[in-house]
Amino acid sequence: MAPPVKAHDFALRDGPDVFAPKDLIELARPGVGVANAPGTLVLVPVSKYSFVDKKNNKSLVVASLDSKAQLEIPLPKGGEAFWLGPTTLGHVIPDSDSKISELYAIDIHVETETVTPEPPALLGSFPTTSATNFVYSPKAGTIVFSDYVYADGDLTHVKEGDEEWANRGNTAYVYDEGYERHWDTWIGPKRPSLFTVKLTHGPDGKWTFGGTFTNVLNGTGHQVPVEPFGGTDDFAVSDTHIVYTTKDPVLPEAWHTKQNARALQYSSTTNADAPCTQVYIIPVDGGGAPRELTSGKQGATHNPVFNPSGDLVAWLELDKDGHEADRAKVVIFDLKKGVRYTLTQPWDRSPDGLSFSPDAPILFLTAGDHARGKVFALPIPPTPDQSSTHPALPPRYTTPRALTSEGAATGIQALPGGRLLFSHSSLQRPNDIFLFRNLSSLGLSVGEAERITSLTEEALKGYELRAPEDIYFEGAEGKTIHGFVIKPRGWTKEDKKATWPVALLIHGGPESAWDDRWSTRWNHNVFAQQGYFTVILNPTGSTTFGQELTDAIQEDWGGKPFVDMQKGWKHVLATYPEIDTERAVGAGASWGGYAINWIQGHPEYGFNFKALFCHDGVFDATYNGFSTDELFFFNNEWGGRPWEPHAAEILKKYNAREFVHKWSTPMLIVHGSKDYRLPETDGIAAYHALKQQGIAARLVIFPDENHWVLNHGNSLKWHYEVFRWFDLYVGKDTNDTLIVREKLYD
Repeated sequence: MAPPVKAHDFALRDGPDVFAPKDLIELARPGVGVANAPGTLVLVPVSKYSFVDKKNNKSLVVASLDSKAQLEIPLPKGGEAFWLGPTTLGHVIPDSDSKISELYAIDIHVETETVTPEPPALLGSFPTTSATNFVYSPKAGTIVFSDYVYADGDLTHVKEGDEEWANRGNTAYVYDEGYERHWDTWIGPKRPSLFTVKLTHGPDGKWTFGGTFTNVLNGTGHQVPVEPFGGTDDFAVSDTHIVYTTKDPVLPEAWHTKQNARALQYSSTTNADAPCTQVYIIPVDGGGAPRELTSGKQGATHNPVFNPSGDLVAWLELDKDGHEADRAKVVIFDLKKGVRYTLTQPWDRSPDGLSFSPDAPILFLTAGDHARGKVFALPIPPTPDQSSTHPALPPRYTTPRALTSEGAATGIQALPGGRLLFSHSSLQRPNDIFLFRNLSSLGLSVGEAERITSLTEEALKGYELRAPEDIYFEGAEGKTIHGFVIKPRGWTKEDKKATWPVALLIHGGPESAWDDRWSTRWNHNVFAQQGYFTVILNPTGSTTFGQELTDAIQEDWGGKPFVDMQKGWKHVLATYPEIDTERAVGAGASWGGYAINWIQGHPEYGFNFKALFCHDGVFDATYNGFSTDELFFFNNEWGGRPWEPHAAEILKKYNAREFVHKWSTPMLIVHGSKDYRLPETDGIAAYHALKQQGIAARLVIFPDENHWVLNHGNSLKWHYEVFRWFDLYVGKDTNDTLIVREKLYD
């Protein structure tokens, strides 16, 4: 190959009617809506980045669920908001100078067509800047929140401990057990816990902040939330109790099972190792020891919630200790009867959110189904006489009913009066707030959900953001496989010639899915807006299509998924003649990055890609089995630890590193230095393999990014590098001729 020379000029497609990467990055990003207790108002956190100001501007949108009148409250100092009362917001602002966080109350006035705020009133302060995940129980007069503390568990000693740690005279981190680093953070001496502080609202309308902070988990060894992504979905608060999920404090965090820890040291079993979390309940005042509600024989648990009367607890539970993508089932615990039973044992979907109706024995849930995140409803049966994982229940109590069919719903919240609030996005727009009415009866007479907000509608006007088209085809072993195609900007029904370049995007996980959901990272409409016929497939290993398809990728990373993708690729090319098969590119991240490396070594697959892009992908799976933070994941996926014979045999068969001698396609590699899930050396190694074989390659390292690219400026650079690389090999100049492929980079 000719040596690199200066490439052609390149600029991202832009213009008033082009949804360019910059537009994506500067578009408002609404979070999940949270309603007040009576269900009259909803608050939505919103962030909006400006390249002009080089600042991420944060605000709160408060909307009336009746009139839809809205108020936006700027938050120049950031902070976190939560409901203190029907018309009162709590707003906690960290102060880096004083190293405390201040709590303010903001009263909201609601008129027929307007929502207006009173000036904030200071109520009190927290002794750190890291307090978060606030939940207020009005009847208990208590705020529950999480924070990080040292071994003594005393929140008031954190500032002193931080100073001692910073001035310890060295920069060493020393480990004897547990995680050394997790996701993007080296683990220090502090651990998360749950705290309470009194806050009462008197008859005179005045608030009284207690100022005494109780660590309700002190001495238990329990860490809440469960890191790295835990939050308020790891605990719930009733009038009298807190229910929470936590890892078993005795067993090794990164690879434990429910086996005895000593026995595990000598075990050669290939049974998956995983973070086994358990559900506990404790009085909200912290008095008494936690009571375990789980059986102790389950896998991971998530999202514990109370019913309105506080006598039932529900949570999501996985069976297999070690399989983070095992099927999640709904478990209910009757606190009065002491009976625990599994509710959705026959249902082949995995819920991810729960909410009890305050008006009827109905449990609402969200779950992925055929690449959509749907809202479901399920009647709650009378509690069985004894605990059971397979209770004999009629189908109406075990198979939820779908209330939505498109897009992706999150943050469900059942409200009084038979209403259900949820946030909803799609591949065409970010979150907005929607509301179902008239769901109080078991008949569930459901119409269309009412849209309460249109937070980005005006900003998206004029852009040709296309809806995805579902495709289905026969994959490996005769299974039906799903995918989406998104037509490029400028495509018309008259297009029948091979005109458009095509991009195959491969999702990570691998137990994940490309679904009908907005993303600020891999936004498929941005690819289409840059002129690519965009293909996204959900091969073996994907979620939302049943547990059998999800589990089928274990110990088969390089097998069935690629049969699926080859067949899906042929199906797409045969179905859409407007695709130019000589202008094809492929891209993927994480497991999708593994897929790109695997495709590199298997030219016989016939994708005919002219350029590839690998983001934070697995290059050497054997090395990953030693280096990744969550070891349980590798042990489950590859059938054991990397030195064990069974896993070693599979690694020899499916490790992308073993096929480097077949690599030939120009490839861009991007990696984050703070990615401890897949360390940056995987990306560097792949780059070295390409360069030493004379294959065109480019390496982009983000020293401050983890497994994702989150910084706004870095995101723009990421998009520039990706589309520039593809344009170099499949782009056309103004004379409609392909760019010379030997040209590489500036």
